[in-house]
Amino acid sequence: MGLPVAVVMGAGDGLGGAITRRFAAEGHHVVAVRRSADKLEPLAKQVRDAGGELTTLGVDGRDEDQVVELFERVERDLGEVDVAVHNIGANVSFSILEFETRKYRKIWEMACLSGFLLGREAARRMTPRGRGTILFTGATASLRGKQGMAGFAGAKHALRALAQSMARELGPQGVHVGHVIIDGPIDMPWIHENFPQLAESRPADGLLKPDDIADGYLMLHRQARSAWTHELDLRPWVEPW
Repeated sequence: MGLPVAVVMGAGDGLGGAITRRFAAEGHHVVAVRRSADKLEPLAKQVRDAGGELTTLGVDGRDEDQVVELFERVERDLGEVDVAVHNIGANVSFSILEFETRKYRKIWEMACLSGFLLGREAARRMTPRGRGTILFTGATASLRGKQGMAGFAGAKHALRALAQSMARELGPQGVHVGHVIIDGPIDMPWIHENFPQLAESRPADGLLKPDDIADGYLMLHRQARSAWTHELDLRPWVEPW
């Protein structure tokens, strides 16, 4: 039997990359997924240089046929999916007065529809086996709206409801569904480039460290089913909430 397989959809340069590295370091063959497989090469090198097993795939998480094919290919060529992580973002801001329908739809497709597709395909394979973990990355916007965030907050609210509904249905069938609320800025280039004053005003551990967040995902996967956590909220110690 080969290594257990973890699928990470949204394996970007920040949190998704950290989750990929963490599960690979713990003995999973990780399938790192984003729309452009070429952008995964730096991450692939990090994992392989550390002795991990990694497959990179270019998949549009909004496309049903591509997501179905992803899971069929992984289970056929690599093995049973043990963990599936949805980590696609779409954190963009638009005034409701200027918000175009196509942009709203795209945000919803990225942040919510893709989660539904990944969750459904993972569940279809895990439930007959009576085991597996499905994890969704949430945000502050999963809990409350904000000026300019009608699209993102709406999608994240919907993703949270999806995760909760799946947890109630699939838990009794042996599948652990978790939703992780990232309530604060993550220490990654995007934050430093777009919010330099915020990053500079905080102590070194005042931003969420991607590797520390990834530890939480691994912890959820390892939990005994007598005490499963559905929702985990993570924030820096200096974060107002």
